[in-house]
This record gives sequence, structure tokens and C-alpha cells, in this order.
Amino acid sequence: MTQQGAVLQGYNNELVKCIEDLCMQKEELNKQIQQAEEEKNKLQHEIQILSEQLECVCENLAKKVASRNELDKILAETEAAYMKILDSSRTLLNVLKKEVGTLKHTPELKTNVT
Repeated sequence: MTQQGAVLQGYNNELVKCIEDLCMQKEELNKQIQQAEEEKNKLQHEIQILSEQLECVCENLAKKVASRNELDKILAETEAAYMKILDSSRTLLNVLKKEVGTLKHTPELKTNVT
């Protein structure tokens, strides 16, 4: 019986050691899980901050693009109006030159000019 008791005691010691090893593995795994959860929470917080920043940048970009489009429209309208003014000025100048040329050929002006 003492031999059986000794064998049983050996099994018991081995079983206790295996249980202790499993508990140590569990503790280590719990530490790793806690670290991973902390890292996950940190990254989620950073993502939230970056998402908010991205939203602000997108809103500002949209406003700037809208302003640029409005300026493009105003610039195109202004350039078109300016071209009409240039065309009218050229037409007026041509008419004025023609009238001056016509007046130079009239007899009344020739006598007054000399």
C-alpha cells in the first residue's frame, strides 16, 4: 500500500504542477489580452480623432471648392463682359474713323481747314 500511496502522491504532485503551469499560462494570457485591449482602445480613440479631423478637412475643402467655382463663374462672366466692351470700343472706333474720313472729303470742311 505504501508503494501505491507513493505512486498516488507522485500523480498528485504532477497534477498540481500541471495545474500551476496552466494557471501561469492563464495569467500570462490575461496580461496579453489586457495589453491588446488597451492598444485596441487607444487605436479606436485615435481613429475617432482622425475621423473628426477628416470630417473638418472635407467640409473646409467643399467650401473652398464651392468658392473657387463661384470665382470661376464670376471671372468667366467678367471676361465675357470685358470682351463685349472691347468689341464695342473697336466698333465705335471704326465708326468714328469712318465719320472723320467722310468729313475730310466734304467740301465745307476743306474750305474751313485751309
